[in-house]
Amino acid sequence: MPPSQPPTAAATPAAARPWYLSPYLMLVLPPLFWAGNAVVGRVAVAEVSPLALSTVRWALAILLLLPLTLTGLLTQWPVVRRRWKSLAVLGILSSGLYNLLLYMALETTTAINVTLLNSAMPMTIVLVSWMWLRDRPSRGAMAGIVLSMIGVAVVVSRGEPAVLLGLELHQGDALMLVAVVVWAIYSVMLRAHPPGLTPGVFLTVQMAMGLLFLMPFYGIEIAMGGGAIPLTWTIVAVFAFIATGPAIGAFYFWNRGVAEAGANTAGLYINLLPVFTAILAVIFLGEEFRWYHAAGLALIFTGIALATLRRRRPAA
Repeated sequence: MPPSQPPTAAATPAAARPWYLSPYLMLVLPPLFWAGNAVVGRVAVAEVSPLALSTVRWALAILLLLPLTLTGLLTQWPVVRRRWKSLAVLGILSSGLYNLLLYMALETTTAINVTLLNSAMPMTIVLVSWMWLRDRPSRGAMAGIVLSMIGVAVVVSRGEPAVLLGLELHQGDALMLVAVVVWAIYSVMLRAHPPGLTPGVFLTVQMAMGLLFLMPFYGIEIAMGGGAIPLTWTIVAVFAFIATGPAIGAFYFWNRGVAEAGANTAGLYINLLPVFTAILAVIFLGEEFRWYHAAGLALIFTGIALATLRRRRPAA
């Protein structure tokens, strides 16, 4: 099956689907979950190592998801066995490496730096897609990327350009840049080599592959006297959240959105991350919602609309 029609996409024609199944709406949800993951992860890494946080997170997510997907997994096992190599790479890149690098970055850098570095994600995905798939972006897509990045800069700088000039780079910034490249490769590979599984089954296999990758390293950490997890209500709440929304929900909607809208378009939605982070800070940390949050949100959504409308017009 050609990459333009991956098996993971829903079979229902786009025109016949209800509005809530639109891939463009689905792609709004992963940044919301990831914003929560960054906020919670920043708190958790003070007490739990990144390896422990990642490993236990995926183990819990699999336990929650497997009862719902076991029947489909058994039915589609021949596909898993035939394509296990590409599935392993997808799982290692996403569930294995990206989140581990993100948690490691949060140990030594600030949330504002992570947000700023994440704004390079759409351009990185476009570059990887162009180099790998020869998928040359349109002028509208490039304009949308630039406009969205300006929106991110407005939010991150709080409307003051001098804030960007005053940012300090940390060791975690290099780790976050590696994480950005890893996620870009994963997104483009997902588009170029669709797994041929239903979304739920693919998500289960993806998590399992990432968990198998992490477990030996976590075992070594435990053997060396690390990796302990304090059993406090705060840590229990952290794991309850990161094993559901950021793990199951974000990956499910991202995989479907990439399959139907394409990696380049999906990458633009990552620019919503700083806006959602700011909104969560308003709700949970008592911060104020200011004019630059609204301005950044407007610029980002305008950039997304500019890129997606130009991209969808030929199909219409």
